Amino acid sequence: MWAEYHLCVLSTLDRDGAPHAVPVGVSLDPEQGCAWIITRGGSQKVANLRRDPRLAVTQVDGGRWSTLTGTGEVRTDEASIARACERYAARYRPPGPSEARVAVRISVEKVLASAQLLG
Repeated sequence: MWAEYHLCVLSTLDRDGAPHAVPVGVSLDPEQGCAWIITRGGSQKVANLRRDPRLAVTQVDGGRWSTLTGTGEVRTDEASIARACERYAARYRPPGPSEARVAVRISVEKVLASAQLLG
């Protein structure tokens, strides 16, 4: 399911601890043992992750669903952004240019999934 074209919902924590849930593209990176998100550096999700790195990302397709929980590290170095864009392009499409882009490297701690995915 994580190789198919599905948007995900990223949940982070606001300053007051309330959930902040937004749609994002998430790409697995089996070689590096993580997942990636690309986004604008000034976004609320980035501010939330810099303050508290805990997150969850969920994707749903009919009765199938899967959630990754873990932590997100905001990265601004060229190598991380290039890797995240490469993984994004493999799942979705090549991203357009953006000078404000950052990468979020997700360290996955737990995977939850529907019975259909677990077999």
